[in-house]
Amino acid sequence: MIVLPISIFIIGLIVGSFLNVVILRIHTGRSVVHGRSACARCSRTLAWYELVPVVSFLALKGKCRTCSQGISFQYPVVELVTAIVFTILYSKMLVGVWFVPLAWLTFGFALVIASLLIVITVYDVRHKIIPDSVVYPFILLAFLSVLFRGVVSPEFSVVQGFLGGALTAVPFFLLWYFSKGKAMGFGDVKLMLGIGWLTGLALGVSVLVVSFWIGGVAGLFLIALTKKYHMKSEVAFGPFLIIAFFLVQVLGVTMYSFIPVWR
Repeated sequence: MIVLPISIFIIGLIVGSFLNVVILRIHTGRSVVHGRSACARCSRTLAWYELVPVVSFLALKGKCRTCSQGISFQYPVVELVTAIVFTILYSKMLVGVWFVPLAWLTFGFALVIASLLIVITVYDVRHKIIPDSVVYPFILLAFLSVLFRGVVSPEFSVVQGFLGGALTAVPFFLLWYFSKGKAMGFGDVKLMLGIGWLTGLALGVSVLVVSFWIGGVAGLFLIALTKKYHMKSEVAFGPFLIIAFFLVQVLGVTMYSFIPVWR
């Protein structure tokens, strides 16, 4: 059934376009649901055909058609990433069970979680901070997911789920506390708390380890390939946590996946 994944991909593009609006309007006092989009330079209100995800960016060659101000690559990148992530989630969660109502419920939940994490990732890269207005809803949904698993799976221990998830945030809290916020921001602690509740203790540890590996490799590349970064440069860690979460929770990667097994 090719129509369904194509539809999910298109929905992802549209949602990605909306997420761009959310990212750019957080902490600006502007509503994310009211007010037409406009050029940042000439303030001209954009027509509907200038807002078609990805297509408009390509048709306009990345520039405002009035003042020729460059349009950030963030727009098509976020739209495409959201569409790809939505499609991957569909392939992992709905293929073969699309007729099961509970599968659609969990899929919809996963799409909301993915959307929040995409906003956190891009905002953290841009501003080196994780906004409370996004991370708190993420934590709340992660909290509710533990309760939901306790309802649908009698063998699942809600207490162990809460404690196990919370334990994964402890290393980040200790780094934040003893470094007085220099080695780790408190936003990363809150983010890891939510991730831990979604993954549980075992997978949460893998997320933690894989995120540090990814962060270390990325940091070395940034130092080697750019003049902007050096050993003491501040680098947003939230995106590495979120990438690691996606690898572990969705693609089945663990910290052992990177360790060769000698026979």
